[in-house]
Amino acid sequence: MARTKEEREQRRLEAKQRADKRKAAKAARAEAGGGGDDGSPQDAKHNPSDLRNQLPVSKAHNSALPALNLPIDALAKVMRYLPAREFGAMTLTCTGINSVLGGCRVAHISSRVMRREDEEGKHSACGSMCLVGGLQLCGGRKEAQDILARSLVGGGETNRLLSKKMRQSNRKNPDGEGACDDYPGYARFVEEATLGYSAMQCSRNAVFPTHLQGRFASCSPEHTLLRIGGGGNTTSGPGGSGAAAWGVGKRGQLGQGKREDEEEPKLLLGKIGWGVRIVQVAAGGGLVRVAHSLLLTSTGRVLSFGTAQYGQLGHGYDAGKQLSDCLRPRYIEALKDEKCICVSAGELHSGAVTIDGDAYTWGEGFCGQLGLGDRRPHLLPEQVTLGGLEDECVSNMSCGCRHTLVTTDDGEVWSWGLGRFGVLGRTYTDFTYNNDVGMIVPDGEEGEGEGQGAAARPPPMPPAAMDAAVAAADGGGGEGVNDLMESLEALNLTLDDPSDQCQPRVIESLRGFRAVGVCAGHRHSMVLDEYGGLYTFGSGAGGALGHGDLARQEFPVKVMEFDNKGIRIHSMSAGVDISMAVSTDGTVYAWGNATEGRIGLGMRDRNITLPSEVEFTDKEFKAVDVECGYVHSLIVGLDGSVYQCGGVGTDGKDDGMQTVTSEEGWKGMPVLLSGHNIWHRIAEPKEKVVKQTWTKYGKYELKGRSKMMNEGVRSI
Repeated sequence: MARTKEEREQRRLEAKQRADKRKAAKAARAEAGGGGDDGSPQDAKHNPSDLRNQLPVSKAHNSALPALNLPIDALAKVMRYLPAREFGAMTLTCTGINSVLGGCRVAHISSRVMRREDEEGKHSACGSMCLVGGLQLCGGRKEAQDILARSLVGGGETNRLLSKKMRQSNRKNPDGEGACDDYPGYARFVEEATLGYSAMQCSRNAVFPTHLQGRFASCSPEHTLLRIGGGGNTTSGPGGSGAAAWGVGKRGQLGQGKREDEEEPKLLLGKIGWGVRIVQVAAGGGLVRVAHSLLLTSTGRVLSFGTAQYGQLGHGYDAGKQLSDCLRPRYIEALKDEKCICVSAGELHSGAVTIDGDAYTWGEGFCGQLGLGDRRPHLLPEQVTLGGLEDECVSNMSCGCRHTLVTTDDGEVWSWGLGRFGVLGRTYTDFTYNNDVGMIVPDGEEGEGEGQGAAARPPPMPPAAMDAAVAAADGGGGEGVNDLMESLEALNLTLDDPSDQCQPRVIESLRGFRAVGVCAGHRHSMVLDEYGGLYTFGSGAGGALGHGDLARQEFPVKVMEFDNKGIRIHSMSAGVDISMAVSTDGTVYAWGNATEGRIGLGMRDRNITLPSEVEFTDKEFKAVDVECGYVHSLIVGLDGSVYQCGGVGTDGKDDGMQTVTSEEGWKGMPVLLSGHNIWHRIAEPKEKVVKQTWTKYGKYELKGRSKMMNEGVRSI
């Protein structure tokens, strides 16, 4: 509706009156604060520690914020208790506080990576929520500043996205005291790596388990998954919200929509990292040429892709009652009503833990690795309730080759699955019947013999009885089939088994302490206690247990090499006859089969039976996480960089470091994955769409049609 000339004039007069009132109020506030002594802007000029001195003159109105009334040292102490998400939100409260809080980053990051002690020798609450005593990744303010500087360049040139203000701030303040637009992303990465904290969107109070496998990376014998890059904003930052995959891709386990190998990390498409935030990855598979992958989102949903032959993807049958492989990530609809906080992928089975502490498993269960009381395959996720686990609050899960380990909030460790080699860490009863529960072992090894729990095999069927059964089946009709089934049942050929290998049981020998983490390898297992003590059990092949020999251990035994030297472990990983661990000061240790540099201890063609320190060309490098596969392993640094040891052969190439051209690779040392940093914010990759072009012949394309018809006639 059009306004008249008088109405427009009246609106202009009202706007002018409002402007005059605002000017008068501003002048009154300035006059009232001119001689006051109650923390006014005038007093701030005489107080060197007042944050308002650092505000631009044009931003003086920001001085009314309560946070800026604190001295900078007091504000730094307050900010250190804020998680990365809230710290980022604080930078958006006004236009000037962003640059002011730049000086608080050192105190904030120090509280995550440095252990503090008071006069009585007690450790402060800051440092680590998962280990008693916390971490000690830096020794003071200067080292914390170096950590912040290294985080910006870790991994080399990664094409990190920078705003104009961030570029100007980094240019004017090379020591890291400028605007902190990019800091929340790094803070989120550090909190996940050191504190085990990662706020989930499925619940306000939902956080990660303190220790879990696949927090940043996960390795299978054939492929690797890595959280990397992603989008984000200044409030939360990316912090590794995307995912990349590389290795053998013949079974679709790379999630790229094709069955092709990738020699270098390649980002997954489909808005993963830019709309769908990934908080955990899990690479499954074994030595039987099957592989699959799981992704956990910040909303508690689970995606899976790869081989579906044994139901390990959790999608069930598709049209035509087929188990089709998934070449791209797909949500598991059976878990859509559950909010998951942990996922794990074994060789032929998978598992997940919900926010309520329930454990779900699915996939192949022939060795009892699902814990559902039988040895049948389960194509959809089912809750594990047997053995009293239903009454426990599960916090963490790790799926191995044919067994599964979980920890509870009370610090108990439960195990189930194939007990061969002693991977369950407890006694167990034999399977009633087993035609082939053995697992594929590397290099044709047969293990250390059957030992405890050797499978009870059925008695041989007399030839006359077998002929009678076949004759009964050939008689036709349902009676013949029934007679055959009765004959098979007489041999105890059933997947119902009362063995406690098929049910969760507590590892009684670990009741004396509180466990915070577990890791199930190919044929050995690892447990971490709250004081940083490491326990191993299972097969000693390759020296993977770290006890100085190749002997098998039926029950958990502490790795005394660490205990004798006062080394406390923060993160560990068990692969195929190899093991690695990270201490609380960021040092990496490895032991087991060291062939072809797969654990970063050089090109040693022998077994390392005691933990040995892994050396890096960068002497200042400190690690926060490790992951082991079969012929390779990954090491994640405090600055977000990633190192690889060994390598998986792609496109027909042999496994090993011969695929690496760097000098470190030839020496069997860890090799930096150049151009990749977990927390850096990068541009979203776009899938290339090949547009089909048509060639036009003549005005009405008659020539083209004639040519096509002639080719069709010749083909007949």
